[in-house]
Amino acid sequence: MSHGRRRSIPSPLGDAPLTTPGIDGLARESIGLMPDVRVIKIGGQSILDRGRKALAPLLDEIVALKDRYQLLLCAGGGTRARHAYELALDLALPTGVLAALGGFVPRQNARILQMLLARHGGIFILHDDFEKLPLYFRLGCIPIMTGMPPFSYWEKPGEVGRIPPNRTDAGVFLSAEVLGAPRAIFVKDEQGLHTADPKKDADARFIPRIQVDELMAMNLDDLVVERIVLDYLRRARHTRELQIVNGLEPGNLTAAVEGKDVGTIIHA
Repeated sequence: MSHGRRRSIPSPLGDAPLTTPGIDGLARESIGLMPDVRVIKIGGQSILDRGRKALAPLLDEIVALKDRYQLLLCAGGGTRARHAYELALDLALPTGVLAALGGFVPRQNARILQMLLARHGGIFILHDDFEKLPLYFRLGCIPIMTGMPPFSYWEKPGEVGRIPPNRTDAGVFLSAEVLGAPRAIFVKDEQGLHTADPKKDADARFIPRIQVDELMAMNLDDLVVERIVLDYLRRARHTRELQIVNGLEPGNLTAAVEGKDVGTIIHA
């Protein structure tokens, strides 16, 4: 205020509603905050639920990589999260409650990963610690967090049913996008993307590389990643690829972190 008059600062956004189409054209580009970080999802049902036999060799690879690469590990939910969803669905609870309940299991899995990697610098972080990643990497840590995005009760209803559309795959991809990582890595128990579930269909065809629009046009009944991730991939500014690798085969994660095209690459 100056002599009773209001002082205003000229701004293109000053008098504009933030719902105006194209208003974000004022900032067409965004910076990659930490583009060298490798964002890795450790599958819940595919890896963690299998216990020591599946997880121990994978952790050995991570330890061998930690001094050469900045690794952000994100945990999936797995079977226990599915049980929580099933119970909540039976009780007719809304999508936001399912998202809140489903978020506890991947957080538990992240704590398990942290304990197993503690002597190698594994550190469990919450969503509020995300901006501390530069410090953790500088200290030589391996940050570990839940893959679940922090939408919780504010999860958007899906087009079909009440299962939260944004689960751990979505959270991992969005984490990669905000960091500016060019690729997000998903460690599963399958070679990669197939035309059907290879565990149930012996005729399922492996797809080593595919463009996201082509994949969405195929409208497959079974997908190895959450469907909403494909939509995010189409709109992403930085993370233009996602990679699915079989973590049960030794060396696959190492090759993926090194930038090799193992498994399946889905690209924008």
